[in-house]
Amino acid sequence: MLEEFQFGFPILSVLLFLPLLGAVVLWLQRDPDLIKKSVLGVAILELSLSIILVLRFIPGSAAMQFSERLNWIPPLGISYHLAVDGISVLFVGLSAFITVLIVLYSWDAVQENVKPYFMSILALETTMIGIFVSIDLILFFVFWELMLVPSYFLIKLWGVGNEKEYAALKYVLYTLLGSVFMLVGFALLSLNYYDVTQTYSFDLLDLLTVPVPVDEQLLIFWLIFMGLAFKAPVFPFHTWLPDALVQGPIGMSVVLAGIKLGTYGFLRFSFPLLPEASTNETVVVIVMTLALAAIVWGAIIAIMQSDFRRLLAFSSISHLGFVLLGLFALNFQGLQGSLLHMINLGLTTAGLFFLAGFLHDRLGNTLLEHCGGLASKMPWLATFVLLIGMASIGLPGTNGFVGEFLILLGAFQAHWVYGVVAVSGVIFAAAYFLWYYERAIFGPVGPKVPDVLKDLTQRESMIAVALCVMIIWIGLYPAPFLRVMNGSVQAVVDRLDRGSIASVERDRTLLSHVMNDGPGDKD
Repeated sequence: MLEEFQFGFPILSVLLFLPLLGAVVLWLQRDPDLIKKSVLGVAILELSLSIILVLRFIPGSAAMQFSERLNWIPPLGISYHLAVDGISVLFVGLSAFITVLIVLYSWDAVQENVKPYFMSILALETTMIGIFVSIDLILFFVFWELMLVPSYFLIKLWGVGNEKEYAALKYVLYTLLGSVFMLVGFALLSLNYYDVTQTYSFDLLDLLTVPVPVDEQLLIFWLIFMGLAFKAPVFPFHTWLPDALVQGPIGMSVVLAGIKLGTYGFLRFSFPLLPEASTNETVVVIVMTLALAAIVWGAIIAIMQSDFRRLLAFSSISHLGFVLLGLFALNFQGLQGSLLHMINLGLTTAGLFFLAGFLHDRLGNTLLEHCGGLASKMPWLATFVLLIGMASIGLPGTNGFVGEFLILLGAFQAHWVYGVVAVSGVIFAAAYFLWYYERAIFGPVGPKVPDVLKDLTQRESMIAVALCVMIIWIGLYPAPFLRVMNGSVQAVVDRLDRGSIASVERDRTLLSHVMNDGPGDKD
């Protein structure tokens, strides 16, 4: 582990609690304009700190960096342990970036209960950051569950659909159900650690030092899988997602569709702690089947949609299938592509939902019958929908191409059948987006389209431009992002190849040699 406080102060704790402190400051204010300026200031400060964090991160290293650790509940082995590595550090920056864009979007879009809305957004950011920087499994679980609180109220109180209360409740119940299984899996990992060391621990780095019997690994894997699958959501546990994305506010839709918390959990916990179970042939076949079903089924259902937001909801399910496909290819290219694709979806899918929000603000909905001929009335909106949409379907030169290419490369290496089926998903993706775009943007002007439509405002253009800059940057020059993650991804691949038992024995052998040879021979 690298030296603590690489900045001279606990930057991860600052990143974690700054949005929460900002929410408290908002609670003390009354002026709506001051509230908006304050929340934007907090969000920009958070983004600035996250950029500094990424710039100071040592790329290519698999070590946990900027570590902060305090005992929380010592008898149970629960600690306040924060750190980031190449798997999580980019998600911290993405979460902060998306939050700034949500604040900018909500500036004029949210007119009622402005203060509690922005307090909920900042609370939501705190939980997202907490999920990505937590190394202790219980601490991770606390933020995982706390995220439901602001999410529920955002969907229920600021949703735009007639069934928003149902969508909010469905999302919470589904996630809680999966979380129960995941918590049991975490507890079994700690009990296994106790059997070996006679002490409890939920710390990831401690748990990595103790092998888990293979039979027990399979049980724990499926328990944790249920928690991650409901949250992701993995097909067929996805039924809450279309309701939440269509009924909820755009800000919440951006987070649910763009920040891939569930699939992050596989890289963070399942693969390193349960490598034998993760590489089990039966497990791989089952998960790969679910991934391919999500890719094809989600894309086909998206083709049938006449509502742009519902189209994006089912396309999100299809894209998540690609992420899962790359993860369970269980090779370097697959894992690297999946991790990059998760970041990419935070730009492309989130970007399309922002654009759907712009359209909804003007038309009152995103139904195809209310569209048609929009290119002549809103040329800038039409341009940005095309650019971000092309990235979403993997056009070369955009970020979507890089991620999907690596995933397909990893899938073909694992088995050619996986790659062939996945390629069909790419074709379907181009079909559903281009068909909808042609009808909504260049088709005949619909009878319900207003005679005058205002094009993007300056603030809306800033959101679209910021997203497009990142999309093109990653598409043309992904090397800096890949360098950040490569060391940690390679460490996960090595762990999967060796397995937990062999890894622990290897580490003990190396430690024994160091102790026997003395300090002078460590190199």
